[in-house]
Amino acid sequence: MCELFGYSGQHDRDLARWLLPFRQRGGGTGDNPDGWGVAAWNQDGARLVKSPEPGHTSAQFATLATTLRARLVLAHVRKARHPPVPGMLNTHPFAHACCQREWVFAHNGLVPEVIEWQARAPVCQPLGDTDSEHAFCHLLTAIAERYDARDHQPWLRHLAALAEEIAELGKFNFLLTDGRVLVAYGHDRLHHLEFADAQGAAALIATEPLTDQAWQPFVPGELRVYEDGALLARLLTEAPAVQS
Repeated sequence: MCELFGYSGQHDRDLARWLLPFRQRGGGTGDNPDGWGVAAWNQDGARLVKSPEPGHTSAQFATLATTLRARLVLAHVRKARHPPVPGMLNTHPFAHACCQREWVFAHNGLVPEVIEWQARAPVCQPLGDTDSEHAFCHLLTAIAERYDARDHQPWLRHLAALAEEIAELGKFNFLLTDGRVLVAYGHDRLHHLEFADAQGAAALIATEPLTDQAWQPFVPGELRVYEDGALLARLLTEAPAVQS
């Protein structure tokens, strides 16, 4: 049911060690054949590349995985559930503007009831049909109500509260970034890896561990926020357990 990958670092880094096995999760070693996407930021700015084709057979994804150097990355491989067909407009990550920033989002899970929610003053409208993009617009609306670029705590607390509410609809793991901070919410299925080396601090997020390194599972309902590879904030919600 879709998989996520994220990276926040102090400096641009070669990510092939993690992106190559993540690419294989797109229909090879994982049952997520219905599209892939990678958003990346470096000194030259942001780049978003995506396709509704299987990631594990995509030559474009293979080239990107082996050549990309970035300080911030958000990637996704899709298992189409809502709607249950591939398509460019429904391929993650999604991008929308809010608070004079460009935000990018990707989701693992299923929360179809969120499509029926009505926001008082929505800051964006979905371009596709997924529950994921509808949830994204609701999250951005919540951020806009509290956003302050100088103080992250108010909008992060508001975001965490809404993430908990959406998680009650089903299953809700996501990555979200404005090109500076990387927000990772683990309702039930997310892992993090943090280390420092000669290239500086680094934090990686993945649905399932991608290497034999010491990945750690999220506490259910945990929200972690990184900036330049360092943990900026950690909040715990009371998201319900996913029913098997």
